[in-house]
Amino acid sequence: MNRTRTGTGAGPRTRIPLRKRLLVRLLIASVLIAVCSVAATAWLAVTTTTRALREEQGQALADDMDILARLSDYAATHPDWSGVPATVRALSARTGRRIALTGADRTLIADSAPRGTSLPPRAAATVDPLRTDTSSEPGAQLSGTDPRVVGPYRLTAGERDRLEALARKRQTCFLRNGIGTTVFRTPSGRPVLHPADDTVEDGYVPEPCADGLLNAPMPTEEKALAALQKLARGCLTEAGLDPGTPVALGGMAGLGGADLRSPTPSPGFLLKGDGATTRAAQRCLDDARRAQLDPYVAPVAELFLGGGNNAAGPRWDMSSGNKAKVVGAAGLVLAVTVAVTAVVATRLVRPLRALTEAAQQPPELHARVPVTTRDETGILAEAFNDLAERRERLEAQRKALVSDVAHELRSPLTNIRGWLEVTRDGLVEPDQALLAALHEEALVLQRVIDDLRDLADADAGTLRLHREPVPADDLLAQVAAAHRVAADTAGVTLRTDTHGSPWLDADPVRLRQALGNLVTNAVRHTPSGGTVTLTARADGERVVLEVSDTGTGIAAEDLPQVFERFWRAEKSRSRRTGGSGLGLSIVRQLTAAHGGTAQAASTPGSGSVFTLRLPAARTPAEG
Repeated sequence: MNRTRTGTGAGPRTRIPLRKRLLVRLLIASVLIAVCSVAATAWLAVTTTTRALREEQGQALADDMDILARLSDYAATHPDWSGVPATVRALSARTGRRIALTGADRTLIADSAPRGTSLPPRAAATVDPLRTDTSSEPGAQLSGTDPRVVGPYRLTAGERDRLEALARKRQTCFLRNGIGTTVFRTPSGRPVLHPADDTVEDGYVPEPCADGLLNAPMPTEEKALAALQKLARGCLTEAGLDPGTPVALGGMAGLGGADLRSPTPSPGFLLKGDGATTRAAQRCLDDARRAQLDPYVAPVAELFLGGGNNAAGPRWDMSSGNKAKVVGAAGLVLAVTVAVTAVVATRLVRPLRALTEAAQQPPELHARVPVTTRDETGILAEAFNDLAERRERLEAQRKALVSDVAHELRSPLTNIRGWLEVTRDGLVEPDQALLAALHEEALVLQRVIDDLRDLADADAGTLRLHREPVPADDLLAQVAAAHRVAADTAGVTLRTDTHGSPWLDADPVRLRQALGNLVTNAVRHTPSGGTVTLTARADGERVVLEVSDTGTGIAAEDLPQVFERFWRAEKSRSRRTGGSGLGLSIVRQLTAAHGGTAQAASTPGSGSVFTLRLPAARTPAEG
């Protein structure tokens, strides 16, 4: 049979829009997180790799240039390669690169790799100091000769000393004319003056300083230049040029007069004449100079470079295959993320749906949800079941409260009404006994109403307490005195026992009310000849008050309900064996209002012990 829920109960199950479902939101959130993570990781990887490759490539290029420069320097200053293996090993150890040097015919000269290791497929550079790469050798002449090749142009010690004196003299002359200079020394040993001010025109020499002495060739250089001219004579003659006056020596590059800014000029000629004549003569002189310097330099060699252990250097090949790998990896990450999120979200959503369905059930069904996990969802399910149980229990207590209040009020009201009716009809005379009985029933009504009002105030948090330091022994004595007559009438011995002198921080009136309810209850359930004992003792920052009796006791299954409202051990609810059923409930409320706790312990047939733990107060002696 179909049933439609109406009224104030749980309404029909609401259909959640797809975009607002928890599972969909979790999937969207996971996809966004995965996409952002993949994108950020890819960007970071590409950026870092690119930067690292650039730095490594720049460092590798710098190392390659340094290796070439060092080997070129060795070739320019040594007539052969006999001592280069030590230099190759040192460079390889410093740069971490494999360095191999071979002759033009691939005959191995030196190799940092173990013997038998194959050479790279291509040579990285050619080491030829007479035909060097001008872009990699700063200061190289346009002819391509390494400026470090000196050969027969190397000055003697005496010539260097004379030139040093002339350089200092000219430097002083420049300074007197307001031009600062710096002295540099070429590989041949000749000093060269460089203007310190970049605004000074190249080759400018103040007239007082232009004595021509510093730029004049020294005997060693004159001898080498004469040999050079002799070597070039045949070429110049074949080119139709007169090796004499028409192509005269206009100066010497590298001797200090041609280029004051070049730190390492090399010897050569500056020729005068028209453009074609000058170019032809310069070619003849370059060839002659190479022939002149060839005995002083190492033979031409091929330089091979590689990574450590002949490994190739790092490469970043962003080919279509690599792109496909990146896209595939990103897609796989997304797929795994979505799958894992779907599984986790499903496990999360399933118990939440069960909770929603249970919460939407009518209250009278008292729905429960199964606890399938021990995580936060399982704890939530347990809390929901506890809440449902408390709601069920509170509903039962509410119904029982209404019934109990009606029962408690009906009995005295029925008695009062009955006696008044028979008195009105003249069946009974309104004597003192009748009036006393009516008064007793009215007191019962008043007591029930007062108890209900105290409980209502405690529930609402409006119960007023007037706290003050209260000596425990005086409190017990007052309670015992108030109930001494009732105890004697029942044949019960009432005693007090105080350990030390504890003081309570409490409202004495309310506390006497709570203890009075406990004593009344104990006397009522203690047979004649029994004993009720009131005890007080200090326990740290608490004072423990106990009311024990030697009565019938309470069954173990009834102990959890002793402080419930209108609860009686006697189910017949006879007032001969119990009061209104609110006394112990009031005790618990008053104790809680003081910030304390109330407990009950009992052994059937031996008696019961009710324990109150309340805040202690300082004694007057303690201030």
